[in-house]
Amino acid sequence: MTDSTCLSVSSAGRSADADRTTALTPTTVLLIEIALAAGGFGIGTGEFAIMGLLPEVAATYGVDVPLAGQVITAYALGVVVGAPIIAVLAAKASRRVLLLLLMGLFAIGNIASAMAPDFWSFTALRFVTGLPHGAYFGVAALVAASMVPLHKRARAVGRVMLGLTIATLIGTPVATFLGQIMSWRAAFGLVGGIGMLTVLLIALYLPQDKVQEGASIRRELGAFTRIQVWLTLAVAAVGFGGMFAIFSYIAKTTTDVAGLPTSMVAVVLALFGIGMNVGNVVGSRMADYSLKGTIGGMLAFNVVLMAIFSLTAHDPVMLCICVFLTGCGFAACPAVQTRLMDVAADAQTLAAASNHSAFNIANALGAWLGAVVISAGYGYAATGFVGSALSLLGLVVFGLSVMIERRDPAIA
Repeated sequence: MTDSTCLSVSSAGRSADADRTTALTPTTVLLIEIALAAGGFGIGTGEFAIMGLLPEVAATYGVDVPLAGQVITAYALGVVVGAPIIAVLAAKASRRVLLLLLMGLFAIGNIASAMAPDFWSFTALRFVTGLPHGAYFGVAALVAASMVPLHKRARAVGRVMLGLTIATLIGTPVATFLGQIMSWRAAFGLVGGIGMLTVLLIALYLPQDKVQEGASIRRELGAFTRIQVWLTLAVAAVGFGGMFAIFSYIAKTTTDVAGLPTSMVAVVLALFGIGMNVGNVVGSRMADYSLKGTIGGMLAFNVVLMAIFSLTAHDPVMLCICVFLTGCGFAACPAVQTRLMDVAADAQTLAAASNHSAFNIANALGAWLGAVVISAGYGYAATGFVGSALSLLGLVVFGLSVMIERRDPAIA
């Protein structure tokens, strides 16, 4: 499928939204984007805050920290499982109704998590709370893209994703601080409140929309019959695992390899968060100019950058520079999300939602392979070589996708 064909398919997929979006004023579009980004802010805050509150959770339930870490796995599993299942089962729901239901479930899940009486009920509730994560971002991206001209879609997706990236800078530190001085339960209550606020904002500002003509479970499942959908998801699942291989162990790399004090870990994490925000803004603009160039370029960039990370992690200055640039790798996320919309034809909801399942697989894969090389005695700095290898593999998969597209544009 060529770029021009992709654009025509995407345009056709937007036809059901045409009457609604053409009547929207710039102010209304902005308010809708803010509402959608608020949901991303809540999701990002809830997803990452738990990592800083594990000791408090473990103490409350009388378990050790490694066992408490299973709640992170449970949430990630909920994201991976929930995105495709919800997208398929909700094929005949309007996007407005679906967003309200998804964010409502997220809010209730967090509030219930804050009141969980024992560890296993808390773990189960984290799984349930993760279910709407991917579907929400997928549908929100589709709504954002439908409100702007085709050549500005990636920037619209990027503005919605800003909620997630800003959460790494503001939401997560605030929730973690609140959880430490009061209770981790208060932190999840706060996230639940953000979810309820998002429900209110979406209800106020996002107009009613109609279900797309011909929408069905069968049509959504059609996304998984398209080779380009699978290849694009593979690029996300493999190619961007390197970011998580490095990020998962960055605290120990900072103290044990670079020799920095523990107090500097927060600074290094902040640099990563700043990089994510810069990457999101710049990357979404790059994607509107060259979608495939942005994906391929960022993968190639990561191959080199992450190798340099491993070679220079002992130097505090180089560590900080490389961590910031690793965060900038988020630049590819709006591009991958937009490409999935293009190659999915009329099954966009399932494909767009599955993107976040793929990135959570990347999270698990990167963290696991990082642990393998560390356990093998190669040290924390070696996680950069893991990231470089994963980025190279992702680049190969993406090259295959582009080659197939050029040889036979009819193959979707």
